[in-house]
Amino acid sequence: MGRLTVLALRTVIVALLAGSLGVQTVMVPLLASDLDGLDAEYAHLRTPLLVVVVLTVLAAQTVLVCVWRLVTMARRGTVFSDAAFRYVHVVIGAFVAAALLVFTCGALLAPGEAVAPGVVLLIGGAGLAVLGIALIVLVLRMLLAQAVARDVEASRMQAELAEVI
Repeated sequence: MGRLTVLALRTVIVALLAGSLGVQTVMVPLLASDLDGLDAEYAHLRTPLLVVVVLTVLAAQTVLVCVWRLVTMARRGTVFSDAAFRYVHVVIGAFVAAALLVFTCGALLAPGEAVAPGVVLLIGGAGLAVLGIALIVLVLRMLLAQAVARDVEASRMQAELAEVI
């Protein structure tokens, strides 16, 4: 992986982490104050919605940190090792958790007339998209497993060849 690519990716990750911290420190309190003005009929949604937002941002931050570690491993040439699987598993888990949180948000908003049914449908579609990303990362994990297995096999064959020579 080239230096410029690593630098660009790390710049994007830092910007996203800074933005997510901004969401947690500024936007969540603003959302909380906006939700204070809900009708009594929907007041029970305030805390669950805030928890869903905070946990979703936390899941995104987790993915960003793991991607940072994987980029570091790729830069060092150690990404095709068993250590990379730990970060890939965390990324998959974070995406699944985020999808469940998005579905939870839709389920919270579905009853009553808090939002239009089309909005709940859009939220469900977003949850499905996040779950699809988790499945894509799972497929990439399988490709990583194949690459690691081939690397181990190549090293073993090279060692056998070195013994013969």
